[in-house]
Order: sequence, then structure tokens, then C-alpha cells
Amino acid sequence: MTNLNMRSYNEKRDFIRMKVETSVVLTLEGSNQQVEGLCKDLSGTGMLIEVSDEIKEGTVCDTRLPSNNEAFPSLDAKIKILRCSPLAENGYLLGVEIVEISSL
Repeated sequence: MTNLNMRSYNEKRDFIRMKVETSVVLTLEGSNQQVEGLCKDLSGTGMLIEVSDEIKEGTVCDTRLPSNNEAFPSLDAKIKILRCSPLAENGYLLGVEIVEISSL
């Protein structure tokens, strides 16, 4: 018998995070500036994205996560940067919230 207190933190999430290694392009809201990145994981409410340039927390971006399978469309979404953490090597990890998913 499992109860909520016994489960680990990761199991308490409303959505399971899927590990992915997919290219993603972020377009910073209010500009035409685009930043290329690598989506490391994805859930129903957010993503973890590796980028080469720092992006301020609170920044809103449009993003496209392409699909490699014709049966599944690309994910077009508006995201908000919740955290930007420097990596040991060059680059940054962005913790982002999916604010809105664009309609097909």
C-alpha cells in the first residue's frame, strides 16, 4: 500500500517528465531574437532546455519543438523562463513553464 507521503518528490508531480534530446528554437517575445537550444525533458506543464546564452527569468518566448514522426504534430507553445542556471561547462539550463499551447 503506497501513500503520498511515501512516494519520492518526482512521483508527486502531476505530469511525468519524459527524457528527450530534441532541438528547439525560442523566439523572445517582443523581438525577433531567436535562441537555439536542446530540450532535455518535457512534461505537461514545462520543459528543461539547454541553451548557450543566458535568458532572464520571467522572459516569455514562443517555441517550436519539432516532431520526427508525421503522426504527431510539432509542439508550438508560449513558455515562461522560471530559472536560468549556469552549467559547469559553457551554457545554461532553463527551467520553463508552458503557458499556452498553440492550436493546430
